[in-house]
Amino acid sequence: MTLIKSISGIRGTIGGNYRSSLTPQDVVECTAGFGTWVKNQHSNKVKIVVGRDGRISGPIVSSLAINTLLSMGIDVIDLGLSTTPTVEMMVTHLKCDAGIIFTASHNPKEWNALKFLDRKGEFISAETGKAILDIIDSGEITYADVDELGSATNYTDSIEDHIKEILALPYLDVDRIKSKTYHVVVDCINSSGAIAVPPLLDALGVTYTLINDVVDGNFAHNPEPLPAHLTELSETVIKEKADFGISIDPDVDRLAFVCEDGSVFGEEYTLVAVADAVLSRKIGPTVSNLSSTRALGDVTKSYGATYFASAVGEVNVVNMMKKTGAVIGGEGNGGVILPELHYGRDALAGIALFLDLLASKDKTVTELKKSYPSYSIIKDKIPADSLDIAASFQKLKTAFADEQLDSQDGLKIDFANGWVHMRTSNTEPIIRIYAEAPTETEAKELIDRVKDQI
Repeated sequence: MTLIKSISGIRGTIGGNYRSSLTPQDVVECTAGFGTWVKNQHSNKVKIVVGRDGRISGPIVSSLAINTLLSMGIDVIDLGLSTTPTVEMMVTHLKCDAGIIFTASHNPKEWNALKFLDRKGEFISAETGKAILDIIDSGEITYADVDELGSATNYTDSIEDHIKEILALPYLDVDRIKSKTYHVVVDCINSSGAIAVPPLLDALGVTYTLINDVVDGNFAHNPEPLPAHLTELSETVIKEKADFGISIDPDVDRLAFVCEDGSVFGEEYTLVAVADAVLSRKIGPTVSNLSSTRALGDVTKSYGATYFASAVGEVNVVNMMKKTGAVIGGEGNGGVILPELHYGRDALAGIALFLDLLASKDKTVTELKKSYPSYSIIKDKIPADSLDIAASFQKLKTAFADEQLDSQDGLKIDFANGWVHMRTSNTEPIIRIYAEAPTETEAKELIDRVKDQI
């Protein structure tokens, strides 16, 4: 497996032949490149906060990176087992100059990655990423003398700090949530959610049943929170007669729900519901990426506000949110970004806002889902080396010249009854082809129309 370098981080598989995956050499080299870039931004000694998810390789990758930073004379605050949004928040909370998260997010257990954060606790830009790669290629990396090595400290209160910030949000009526005495099922996917979600639910007066809560990185199923992977959660919700089920990915930045009858709420509708919760208290623009459901735009317009679409990738969504002054944003993969908390996808914040929405509307989760515009989305993919992507896009632009086209990220074709978005993945060696329409049949027909052209 080839090492993937993109705005989503440095990502690859653990093990295999030298230079065929994410090797110890890659970890050291990429960490040193990032450390050099951070040092170049400051005249004084710098401090970087790090944290990891529950992957099997996490302690090894984390240790390699931490010791690389220390050898460069950089001080490190280690959060240990944590969540992506928690590490993001701790960059500013602990007054650090940057951050690194060791997680491959939704990828299977053999994957790991280094995700770099700037001094604001936000993912680095594409320009910064290129600058770091240039540093690595140039070999302009220096290490500290023995008397100037960095120091490492552990910080164990980060998740508690994170939850306190969520509870202080003006969108939450904690007493109302507590009065509903909700019971939920949480699929912790054998990672950080097992230590982060329970204390949040405890603070909100929600009782819970945990599944896959042993934090050993041996994911009980494919960790991406898609309907096909949520069967155990659905079965447990029915068995426990729970109010709903919660699915997070290994680093707790993506969120999906299961209704009380075991049906899936749909990860695309996570952001729709949370946006509804926010817009009911504060009206303003919303943002999601080009591959996300039209339902967010529909709900936004119902409040008299404006919806904007960005290129795929959290940093692109964040940039559009800042540009438009969005009050809520995120991605249709279950990623919720609340700027009043921080500019990063945050499943913990999403859980709290969803609970408040449910309590305020006094509905079941199935009733809530039925209140939103109904669309069906199909997420297809093909190997990246299976076609000439540039030539294919040109063919599609010609074939669908009469439709609304958006080429800011791959190619999105807006039809009267739906859309198709085709782009190269930032995280895997594949080409993603997503389509949405009022029904699954119509969405499949749109994908087939596009595939027929290429």
